[in-house]
Amino acid sequence: MVKIAASILNADFGHLADEVRRAEEAGVELVHLDIMDGHFVPNLTIGPQIVKSLRIYTRLPFEAHLMITRPENFFSGFIKAGSNLVLFHIETTPQPVSLLEEIKKCGSKAGLVVNPETPAEKLFPFLELVDQVLVMSVHPGFGGQEFISNALEKIKALSEERRKRGLKFEIEVDGGVNPETGKLCQEAGVNILVVGTYLFHANDIKEALQSLR
Repeated sequence: MVKIAASILNADFGHLADEVRRAEEAGVELVHLDIMDGHFVPNLTIGPQIVKSLRIYTRLPFEAHLMITRPENFFSGFIKAGSNLVLFHIETTPQPVSLLEEIKKCGSKAGLVVNPETPAEKLFPFLELVDQVLVMSVHPGFGGQEFISNALEKIKALSEERRKRGLKFEIEVDGGVNPETGKLCQEAGVNILVVGTYLFHANDIKEALQSLR
């Protein structure tokens, strides 16, 4: 069954701990942390201190999605704050091998993210090193955007490459996920759906979660 990662980007930032607990009680498997620096994407969000503050309120794994220009300078702070997985964009570094290895040495899982304009094939040389690949189905920076359909072809390509090479990394998709687009993504090979607006803006978060299953 597909796993759901609750993105707190569109949660109520005045009550983040309550929002995380609400998502956990509804049955999500992961908390997705959108880390933005105002450079790689035109928005600012949270830093390690917020992650550390949230960590005591849930047992759910945290995945830190670093939408920042120099992830090598900041990843360790998010691991120390309690992140279980660190994801960074392939667009931020031409040689991600050393960073993937450094993240794992710090005790975290490691993964790569690919933007809508970047072909999935750019990730292929590094798939043996990743625990997870995140396909962006919107332009990163803001929640509530519509799903970009070319993400489905990337997911299929990554899923086929995973099958051919006998690899075990998980495939995640982020952006514009709802029951209709989520179903298409699962059919294409996704293991994890990142969901923000659809969950946190729902009248009943548990019903919204069940509709994604």
